[in-house]
Amino acid sequence: MSRPVVGIIGNFHLINDEYPAQSVGESNISAVADVTGALPLLIPSMPSAVDVPSLMAACDGFVLTGGRPNVHPRHYGQLPTDAHGAFDESRDAVALPLIRASVETGKPILGICRGFQEFNVAFGGSLHPEIRELPGRMNHRMPPDGTLEEKFEYRHIVSLTPGGVFAGIFAADKVMVNSLHGQGIDRPGDRIVVEGHAPDGTQEAIRVSDSAGFALAVQWHPEWKASEDPVSRPLFQAFGAALNACREVPKSLRVS
Repeated sequence: MSRPVVGIIGNFHLINDEYPAQSVGESNISAVADVTGALPLLIPSMPSAVDVPSLMAACDGFVLTGGRPNVHPRHYGQLPTDAHGAFDESRDAVALPLIRASVETGKPILGICRGFQEFNVAFGGSLHPEIRELPGRMNHRMPPDGTLEEKFEYRHIVSLTPGGVFAGIFAADKVMVNSLHGQGIDRPGDRIVVEGHAPDGTQEAIRVSDSAGFALAVQWHPEWKASEDPVSRPLFQAFGAALNACREVPKSLRVS
């Protein structure tokens, strides 16, 4: 039997500040290939080149990665400010409808960092433009200095809902995670269930209620050394199990 195909959404960037490109971090590719056993496939965040029905037909599941640009605040009823940072509206145009389509049809989908925030916005939620400016919150941003190892090292605990989906995946009610984000959830979307919080109250793990399939997202970066990390590995293993389970369901019985 062929390997399941996982579409990993790419991010726009300029090579040498002039040549437009789409890219996916190798850690995302390795996590999908090595831990889930799936075939990773880069999805360009270019609505002129891809459409959701075609992506749904081509892929067995999706990973919504992190990215430096943020979701444009017009998607949750706010005007852009300097605090919102840079945007990638082409990615918004691909990611937001792709999340909704995956949830409704049961395609397994995993959100990471920006992908976590896209999950919330896709279901009517809003975002804080800068978490560290809120009273009592810590600075969740990537440390400005140090090696990659130091930037992705554990930063804080995430407390999980006892008996929840994430607690079941990790077989624990608390896990240690890295932290490399500036924005975060303000108002949870209508179908967003928060199952994990940082010590300062920042939402860190969510699922979509009444989803036809695996639809989970985390604010941290589990793709970093996923095959070695005791928290990252079971999350990607659960995603992989969902991919395989979805493929075993006869097409005639799948939600459409």
